[in-house]
Amino acid sequence: MLYVRKTIVGPMAIGSDGKSITHLYLPKNTAELDGFEKKEPPVVKEAFRQLELYLAGKLKKFDLPLKAEGTPFMKQVWEKLVEVPYGKTASYKDLAIASGNPKAVRAVGMANARNPIAIFIPCHRIIGANGKLVGYGGGLELKTWLLELEAAHASEESSRGR
Repeated sequence: MLYVRKTIVGPMAIGSDGKSITHLYLPKNTAELDGFEKKEPPVVKEAFRQLELYLAGKLKKFDLPLKAEGTPFMKQVWEKLVEVPYGKTASYKDLAIASGNPKAVRAVGMANARNPIAIFIPCHRIIGANGKLVGYGGGLELKTWLLELEAAHASEESSRGR
C-alpha cells in the first residue's frame, strides 16, 4: 500500500506491507504514482513523523522496521549504506571494500541505484571516488540539499560539544 504526504522538499510516498516500510518515493518519482491509501497504519505514521523530523534537521538516525527486497548482494550493500554516518559521505569504492568485494564498484553503484527505501537507507551519502556528486534517483538538487542539511546539523552538534 502507498501513502503520500507533502514534505518541505515536495510530496513523498511511503510503501508499506503494514508491518514494515518497503519503499520511499522521492518527490521526483511520487508525481508518477497513483492509488494512494488514506488511512495510514501506525508504521507509516511513524515513518512520516521521523522523515519530517529528519528533513527539519532534528533527527539523525531512523528507527523503523525496513524491508527492502533485492538480491543478497544488494541487501549487503544496503546494510553498509546504513553504516555511513549522518553528515558524512563515502564513495562507491568505499562501499565495495566494506562489502568485501573491492572490485565490485559498478555492482555497488547498481545496488545503490536500486535502493527502494531512499533516505531511510541513506544512498544520498554516496559520492564518486573523485568527491563529486553522482546520480541520485531524486535528482542531484535533492541530493545536494540532503547532504547540506546533514552537514549543517552534524557540525552544529559537534560545535556544541556533543
